[in-house]
Amino acid sequence: MEMPEQPRSRRQTRAAILTHLLQSGGSFRPPLARAVRLSEASLSRIVFDLKTEGLIAEVRRPAPYVGGPTGLVSLGSSVALAAVELTGQWLSVGVGGLSGELHYTERVPLPVKLNLGSVSHVFREALALLRDWTRQRRVRLAQIGVSVPGLGRLSEFGNPIIPCDVGHISDMLGEMFAGVPVAFTNSVVAHATFHRCRTENYPFSGAHLFVFVGQGVAGTWMDDPVEDDALQPVELGHMVFAADGPRCRCGHHGCVEAYTSLPALAELLGVTEADLLRLGNEWVTTIPLLPRVRQELRERLFRLGLAIGNTLNVKPCRGVAISGWPSLLSEDDRKAVVDGIDACLLGGRTLAQVSLAFVPPSTGNDPQAALAFAAFCLARCGGMHAASTEAA
Repeated sequence: MEMPEQPRSRRQTRAAILTHLLQSGGSFRPPLARAVRLSEASLSRIVFDLKTEGLIAEVRRPAPYVGGPTGLVSLGSSVALAAVELTGQWLSVGVGGLSGELHYTERVPLPVKLNLGSVSHVFREALALLRDWTRQRRVRLAQIGVSVPGLGRLSEFGNPIIPCDVGHISDMLGEMFAGVPVAFTNSVVAHATFHRCRTENYPFSGAHLFVFVGQGVAGTWMDDPVEDDALQPVELGHMVFAADGPRCRCGHHGCVEAYTSLPALAELLGVTEADLLRLGNEWVTTIPLLPRVRQELRERLFRLGLAIGNTLNVKPCRGVAISGWPSLLSEDDRKAVVDGIDACLLGGRTLAQVSLAFVPPSTGNDPQAALAFAAFCLARCGGMHAASTEAA
């Protein structure tokens, strides 16, 4: 027997509308009402409120069919969000809108010697630039999203990728941007959010696994964005495949990340990591792959596939999206990832009914991932400050 649906609060209903618009890019009223399970009359009342607050806009567009609706509902452009994104090279800050447009961005390089003190100094410098820009233009921020590589359960004991005192940085943000909601996440969640909300024709709409191959290798389970556990990181990059393998930044040897991260790829290709990052997506056409290197690359991609397949064996799901440098390779090379997944799943992908899609790399476009995460946070709380009064 199907359980009756629980009544939603005003915040939850607003969140359903905003997250749908964030993921779809815009919708006419009838399909929007169906998607968020509201009558058109109820939708109209909430759309009126959201338009008044500048969270959404409605523009006239040609009707999709004769006699159809002409008002396309999309996210508004008057709400300002701040993005703070830490990468292996610098700290990016920016101010942008709900739809991803950036109005301001600044990058402060990281020092050669990385420790808690030197990284905190970079944060203070970058956040001061952000504060000054918003003050000079009287920009009122609705949300700040902060993306930090490797942020997770053990982060209070020291960040494993870039030394970063999250508690101290949180205090810094509270001091400089009093009253503005701040949300921290790790890079994989920020990049997953960016792809889900900004990639045209993103391959999955339901529950799936997103895998990010960059400075590190990680995944996140993605589900209904209104749920509290919509984004759940999974450290699949730290599955150990060879106890005598290369040392990983986590302290173990032979993790899949130690074979397939960008630093590991740079070493295999015989270039510095800085040169690889400078080439961006062009490395795949610039650096020739010798037969020996290509074979080794495929073996490493097979291990990546094994790690993904093992993850799906533990928690099955119907879709996997992979972003990062493997997406740039030819289908012949990428087949090694597919083979690795098939080697793990009982009966292979066909019987397990798993769809696999490669999406473009999103490294190098910071702070866009942090901005998408900030938009997601604001949408998920219905555009209402956490302290605001809840209405039924």
